Amino acid sequence: QVQLVESGGGLVQAGGSLSVSCAASGRTFSDYAMGWFRQAPGKERAFVAAITGSGVRTLYAESVKGRFTISRDNAKNTVYLQMNSLTAEDTAVYFCAADRATPGAVTAMITAYDYWGRGTQVTVSS
Repeated sequence: QVQLVESGGGLVQAGGSLSVSCAASGRTFSDYAMGWFRQAPGKERAFVAAITGSGVRTLYAESVKGRFTISRDNAKNTVYLQMNSLTAEDTAVYFCAADRATPGAVTAMITAYDYWGRGTQVTVSS
């Protein structure tokens, strides 16, 4: 079992920046592709970004491309999401997820992810 714990959420003004982190347990962190998803009240959970186990390849939702950056530090068993130029529409609970998928692969499909964190709240004020 993989345990995932998000942190770094909070309140930020529109146009500002925030970075959230996800710490993972286990000794095979680099075997997992990692993803970030978000969910606002009354909305379905939506894909944000993903990264391969090696960190070489990334995938972004169109709504965040150019504003958000996903990265990982396998030595720290941690994946990050740097969020810039935030708007009120970015307000949501942000979840990280782990996918022990085909090596080198990333996906936006929720069903592909095997383990999930409990989420961290990000609120963007307008």
